[in-house]
Amino acid sequence: MIRAAEPTERAAVVTVAPQATRPLPAQARRRSRLRRIAEHWPQYAAISPFFTVFLVFGLAPVIFSLYLAFHEWDGLGSMHYVGLEQFRRLADDPLFWQSLRNTLVIWAMSTVPTLAIALVLASLINSAKRLTSFYRVAVFVPNITSIVAMAILFGALFSTNFGLVNALLHSLGLGRVHWLTSPWGMKVVIASLITWQWTGYNAIIYLAGLQAIPTELYEAAKVDGAGPIRSFFSITVPLLRPVILFTVVVSTVTGMQTFTEPQVLFDAQLPPNMGGSGQGGLTMVLYFYHQTFDNNRYGYGAAIAWSVFLVVIVFVLINWRLLARGERAAGR
Repeated sequence: MIRAAEPTERAAVVTVAPQATRPLPAQARRRSRLRRIAEHWPQYAAISPFFTVFLVFGLAPVIFSLYLAFHEWDGLGSMHYVGLEQFRRLADDPLFWQSLRNTLVIWAMSTVPTLAIALVLASLINSAKRLTSFYRVAVFVPNITSIVAMAILFGALFSTNFGLVNALLHSLGLGRVHWLTSPWGMKVVIASLITWQWTGYNAIIYLAGLQAIPTELYEAAKVDGAGPIRSFFSITVPLLRPVILFTVVVSTVTGMQTFTEPQVLFDAQLPPNMGGSGQGGLTMVLYFYHQTFDNNRYGYGAAIAWSVFLVVIVFVLINWRLLARGERAAGR
């Protein structure tokens, strides 16, 4: 009798186990979720202001601008759906393509010297034995200085008749350059202002990366007979590739959105002098501003804004792929 009862007990155990793992009903799961929310509501309340502000002033305007890009609207009357007409008009707009070319040229003229000078400055500060805090503050001050005030100052420095730069060129026996009226001169002034503003910011980031590199590597390289220049290119630059990638991406995003510098330097508001003489300083964001707020073409302005976004994404991906490929090649 006892042996016959054992299989029955095992069967009972087998049939009970699946019932214990059966999922909870939907109502029970909902109650459990509400109970967890009630337990952690102070944490949710603490972070809710950020998400509320982001939703109202960040995400909602972005969604509305995408909706607006498919409509014609002057800001006051009713909207008219036009589909892809705004983007087709943009593709045939010569001023937009000129603003794109100007933006790319200014970005290239400012990003390369900015990152190169920043890396050299960071290396010098990292090797300094005294006043390192002073040097850090000194190189970072331009980034927190009013860009409007500095644009006015740069306009005075590069003035054709009374500017300090032309006075220096004249003292060297060279001719005056029309910095604020010639197409290339305007780009040089804007690129110089961007370089002055962002060099210190990138230098501080590079300095943080340099301080994370073990000093034993430099000591070993010195024992092997490597000089400072060889150590810089063989140790510093390869180990800073992730930091360099970050600064290139940030410089691309900020460079493609250049607006304040040409707006202040070349204050002509309407065509034919929009963006300076011959539109030499007209950038994509400046063109967006004029079309939207000067001409009240909000739908067309939204299409320009989304085109700027796509250009930024494309160039960020290109820079990312190039630097990532170089890092993989160095790893092999």
